[in-house]
Amino acid sequence: MAGILDTVNQRTQLVGQNRLELLLFKLTGRQRFGINVFKVKEVLQCPPLTSIPRLHPFVRGLAHIRGKTISVIDLGQAIGGRPIQDLSKCFIIIAEYNRSIQGFLVESVERIVNINWEAILPPPKGAGRYSYLTAVTEIENELVEILDVEKILDEIAPTDTEVSGDLIDRTLADTIAGRAVLIADDSSVARNQINRALSSLGLTTKLVKDGKEALDLLKEEAESVDDIREKYALLISDVEMPEMDGYTLTAEIRNNPKLQGLYVILHTSLSGVFNEAMVKKVGADDFIPKFNPDELAGAVTQAIEKSNK
Repeated sequence: MAGILDTVNQRTQLVGQNRLELLLFKLTGRQRFGINVFKVKEVLQCPPLTSIPRLHPFVRGLAHIRGKTISVIDLGQAIGGRPIQDLSKCFIIIAEYNRSIQGFLVESVERIVNINWEAILPPPKGAGRYSYLTAVTEIENELVEILDVEKILDEIAPTDTEVSGDLIDRTLADTIAGRAVLIADDSSVARNQINRALSSLGLTTKLVKDGKEALDLLKEEAESVDDIREKYALLISDVEMPEMDGYTLTAEIRNNPKLQGLYVILHTSLSGVFNEAMVKKVGADDFIPKFNPDELAGAVTQAIEKSNK
């Protein structure tokens, strides 16, 4: 365990190479799960938790760590499984998602593995806990499931997707008439959040589930036009996605003469440890941490204004 704790904060060098490192853990059974180390701040033996009235059923209590109070979510219970019983023998993974820090209660933490995003595949279609997955991969002939943490967090504390009235520019839709905003994100919750925010601006959207799907679509659409901007006003892309991450997608766009003029906004929950140098390296035009509808609306408005000059 000490080895895992020592390396958690040292594993950011693979960003931008279509690779990631997963911290493997288990909940209440044999199934292994993974979380991107880039989002993990710390792994701890579960401390005593404080219970207060009206907590969401999936929140087992509050932990007081290094002067901060953190909600501790039972991940197994959140995806429809059994709650963890003996908290004294469990661990919490402290991670940052969407501008906030949470603790995820897990039964055991195993190790860190290095893997290529191409080996991270979309989840199988089905009911039950599969609806809480953004991706799966195979490690040592065993299936590892990657949870849609954004969906879990949204069910516990739903995110406001309404854009403030004074930020709604009624002329945007006319400005990009006949074109759409392309949205690439592996989380269905995140796609819908972005879609609702942009719809309030009167914009048309096209939704895809990962970087590879976005790139394939852009290449196909580019065959019928002189400039991809005739089809899409801009791209809003997550960074972490199966098969191809947002950094690699952006680099591929910049290296393709038919796509390179497309305005790209990276929109990611990697808010606490985001590498500004990487954004410049791959050629993204803007970066926005998830999820603030007003900030997103402002960035999209600015992007459309710039791309139409």
